[in-house]
Amino acid sequence: MNVRRSAATLAASAVLCVGAAPAALADVATPSPAPAVPSGLFGKSDPTYDGVWRQSFALLAQHTVGVRPARQAVDWLVGQQCADGGFASFRADTGAACDAKTVLDTNATAVAVQALKALGGQDAAVTKGVAWLKSVQNEDGGWAYVPGSPSEASSTSVVISALAVAGEKPAEVRSKAGKSAYDGLLSFQLGCSAEPAADRGAFAYQPTADGKLPANADATAAAVLAGLGTGAVVSPSSSSPDAPAAPLACPATAGDPKAAAQGAAGYLTEALKKDGHLTALTPGSDQPTADTGNTADAVISLAAAGHKQSAAGALEWLKANSAEWAKGSPAGLGTLILAAHATGTDPKAFGGTDLVAALNATGPAAEKATGSDESKEKASGDSGSNDVWWMIGAGAAAGVGIGIVLSGRRKKNQL
Repeated sequence: MNVRRSAATLAASAVLCVGAAPAALADVATPSPAPAVPSGLFGKSDPTYDGVWRQSFALLAQHTVGVRPARQAVDWLVGQQCADGGFASFRADTGAACDAKTVLDTNATAVAVQALKALGGQDAAVTKGVAWLKSVQNEDGGWAYVPGSPSEASSTSVVISALAVAGEKPAEVRSKAGKSAYDGLLSFQLGCSAEPAADRGAFAYQPTADGKLPANADATAAAVLAGLGTGAVVSPSSSSPDAPAAPLACPATAGDPKAAAQGAAGYLTEALKKDGHLTALTPGSDQPTADTGNTADAVISLAAAGHKQSAAGALEWLKANSAEWAKGSPAGLGTLILAAHATGTDPKAFGGTDLVAALNATGPAAEKATGSDESKEKASGDSGSNDVWWMIGAGAAAGVGIGIVLSGRRKKNQL
């Protein structure tokens, strides 16, 4: 659910995507001095590649648990929007108008739309954001991380979730070629003929050069929410009554996004059983390691699909193992808060950690905690020790059209 960044991530993506993404992407990857962190922004690490993303998740999580975000923080996010409605990953100088060199980002725009819609009072910004997302839909019905690149499941999913949260009907959002958003999304699902059979129901990030669809947990978790027509905020009541997740029903119901989402939930359930959490290969490693971000995403998605029991083991693993991963990370802490919320878990006692206090400490002091006797939440700063939430490559890895993803929602731990 979640696209996500570090300087190394985007630089690697630019190398992989030569000739596939707009030339402007290469410009963004050029090393340059890190910009100063604005006072209204959550987190203290370089915001170049994840400023809007982490801010949106922080505000969304605060709102979900009844904390009224600082006006300064909300204004910072609104101020990042370009006149045409799109958001870049981060704009250091919002006094300068966006131009052709501004690399707009579907993922940043989509999560900003979700956050601003939830906060309320930002109808104009939400409307412009939705209009921009519609304007960059690819002919196949899907979306790319950077407009003009080939569609992939992760970006298509986060955009569909944003459209649904904003009140749009994704099935009616169509490209110039007549393809709907769900046409684009479902083209990435591994169907009933996929081998191995355990991968059936999963979603690929992108097809390989020979047209195969490799199962990708990050894309799958994001696709569950998109197929269900929901965003990152999942109400515990909406995921009841609980039922065990099942494998993809075969023969599959063609064109049914909810059935596709349930099949994807079945895949995630089986994937979690092996280790109690998801794993991923990190750059420079030949052995998979625990993927905390995607595990949190999977918990949210399974809860949304009505399978909290299927997510119970992974939730317990997160309680015991996510503290270091999320330390000082607004996006990581925000995702864990949303996972707790989706499962009816107290985010203030999450494996011995008060996630809400930890998140509040990474940004400007909240105005007040709604529904409580507290006056103001005090912000004490941010350790800034963990700067990657998740990362995504927009093109081919070693000749294979699979994004490199280190997740925390839909990816890894990003500040």
